[in-house]
Amino acid sequence: MASDLRDVQITDCCIVGGGPAGAVLALLLARQGISVTLLETHKDFDRDFRGDALQPSVMEIMEELGLSERLLQLPHSKARQPQMHTEQGDFTFIDYSHLKTRHPYLTVLPQVHFLELIIEQAQQYPSFRLIMGANVQELLEEEGVIRGVRYRGQGGWHEIRATLTVGADGRHSRVRQLAGFEFPSRNTPPLDVLWFRLPRYRDEPDELNALVSHGQFIVLMNRNDQWQVGYVIPKGEYQKLRSQSLEVFRQSIVKAVPQFSDRIEQLQRWSQIAYLSVESGCLKRWYRAGLLLIGDAAHIMAPFGGVGVNYAIADAVVAANLLSKPLKAKQVNLRDLAKVQRRRELPTHIIQVFQSMIQQQMLIPGLDSTVPFQPPALMRLPFFPRFLARFLSFELVPVHVAPAA
Repeated sequence: MASDLRDVQITDCCIVGGGPAGAVLALLLARQGISVTLLETHKDFDRDFRGDALQPSVMEIMEELGLSERLLQLPHSKARQPQMHTEQGDFTFIDYSHLKTRHPYLTVLPQVHFLELIIEQAQQYPSFRLIMGANVQELLEEEGVIRGVRYRGQGGWHEIRATLTVGADGRHSRVRQLAGFEFPSRNTPPLDVLWFRLPRYRDEPDELNALVSHGQFIVLMNRNDQWQVGYVIPKGEYQKLRSQSLEVFRQSIVKAVPQFSDRIEQLQRWSQIAYLSVESGCLKRWYRAGLLLIGDAAHIMAPFGGVGVNYAIADAVVAANLLSKPLKAKQVNLRDLAKVQRRRELPTHIIQVFQSMIQQQMLIPGLDSTVPFQPPALMRLPFFPRFLARFLSFELVPVHVAPAA
């Protein structure tokens, strides 16, 4: 392979993965004058059914970066008081409207637009470099220290040597695999989610909604001219559904959401439906010499609560705050990397325990067609919707962006 190597580049930080964690970290380091190279395996950022929900905490981070107004100029929707519709009646299960913030709502914004804006901002700094279509195949290791990566891209093999390599390449992280990290255990609740989109008409409600009826649990997210639909199913049910005709699946949707009867025919192929196996887990250790994992590469998050993107971005902010000084000195040691994990580990565990509780107390009972669905008693208490909004939006110790150099 050495004879096939096209070039060797040197950077302070090599980030693998151009999702929210990797893109935001690259921007934060570049604005500190740190040389950073961001590698993304795909040719663009436009991939379906990534997390589109930005909690108020992320909007505050964007405000600290001077980007919140530009984000809100992009097509988006706001969810202030999401409703749950059940056979027993309707109720507000999250109330963002009373949060003490300039952004008291959940912002639903296609992730591709968010990433494009972050990258556009990062490209204003000469120390930032983006390489699309970079498929990382090897970690460079010398005397037990990760010194960068080798990737296949345009023209063949390339090498990037870096003081620090960051794996931000998601739940199926190639960097995590190459580094030999494994989750000590994974929480695999007995449910999965199917995602698809259907047209949304202008006169329809614009809030995020959840519907629970006759053993069906469905979430509707407003994407302006489309509904993004999350259809919760028992684990193992997907292959059974696939073995039936698509018409059977379409009719199950119409049974739960009769308003879709006039557009369900637009769901023509199984390829329009994305399957997400619900699981969660957290690495015992997020780092080794010269390497750090963040976001879903370090902690797989379940989709419930819409917090995955937000915790990944918080990881990026904390990593930039704590590692900018060592990176400028071109010497990042294990103590520096351990500080990042210590700052992020407890909030991650707390939210994962909460997600597990929601799955057990609400989602799994919602799939039982033998008895009418009853929301947990706690969720029906008057204070709970406000508490839940505060809990999902802001961690116990808020994350803030350090001033630029």
